Amino acid sequence: MRFDEAYSGKVFIGSCPNYGESEVVLYGMPMDWTVSYRPGSRFGPGRIREVSIGLEEYSPYLDRELKEIKYFDAGDIPLPFGNAQRSLDMIEAFVDKLLNDGKFPLGMGGEHLVSWPVMKSVYKKYPDLAVIHMDAHTDLRTEYEGEPLSHSTPIRKVAELIGPENVYSFGIRSGMKEEFQWAKENGMHISKFEVLEPLKEILPKLMNRPVYVTIDIDVLDPAHAPGTGTVDAGGITSKELLASIHEIARSEVQVIGADLVEVAPVYDASEQTANTASKLIREMLLGWVK
Repeated sequence: MRFDEAYSGKVFIGSCPNYGESEVVLYGMPMDWTVSYRPGSRFGPGRIREVSIGLEEYSPYLDRELKEIKYFDAGDIPLPFGNAQRSLDMIEAFVDKLLNDGKFPLGMGGEHLVSWPVMKSVYKKYPDLAVIHMDAHTDLRTEYEGEPLSHSTPIRKVAELIGPENVYSFGIRSGMKEEFQWAKENGMHISKFEVLEPLKEILPKLMNRPVYVTIDIDVLDPAHAPGTGTVDAGGITSKELLASIHEIARSEVQVIGADLVEVAPVYDASEQTANTASKLIREMLLGWVK
């Protein structure tokens, strides 16, 4: 991908045209090659950009405007359809470039497996990395029906890379019994069902540490986010997720990158999910880029 000129397609509202001047690079990872239920999340990044035109650039939550930071929308990484390993390698190389250039990487998925190469890249720069993970699902499987490259495996992969004690999952309400047992036996933090209150308890433990945040849109209840591949009843509200983003923003945690994944527009007839995701991206930009 080229960074010497602006992305020629639709960009997220307020994006600046100059990569060199940017603090943040927003990019899409349009991959859904390994999903086990409903595909379509590869179209998520594009739709999030398109609906962002309806956003206000000012956040009343944070009293900041998008013009206060410079972010460059690089568009979608041109991933090879159906080739999971090559796609993951391309994502890792892309984020390596961003980090080497001193940029804050903010990714949009795509299925959740796309977060794995990003976290691999970030870990190379920040060996004391911690990960905050918000999701309906544990994503702690080692494989799915014999396939280790699966959207059900990224958190297990990163836990084995950086140490389970450095991974903190919130909002979890679905997974195999063995996944919960593995987390408990290996010192990984899992907060079932809720996000905000347990997050408040954990954040002081992560003060002054580099933290990567990965958010699967299905942490929200399907009433708030129907447009996703694997809906799961009993989730949190969009208000609680916004409050959780703001809680991280107010903390002493050093967020060094983030992603929002699993928006699938084909199941989002009212565009409710895409609009929510777009607002979440705005709050992540304004809250986590100091």
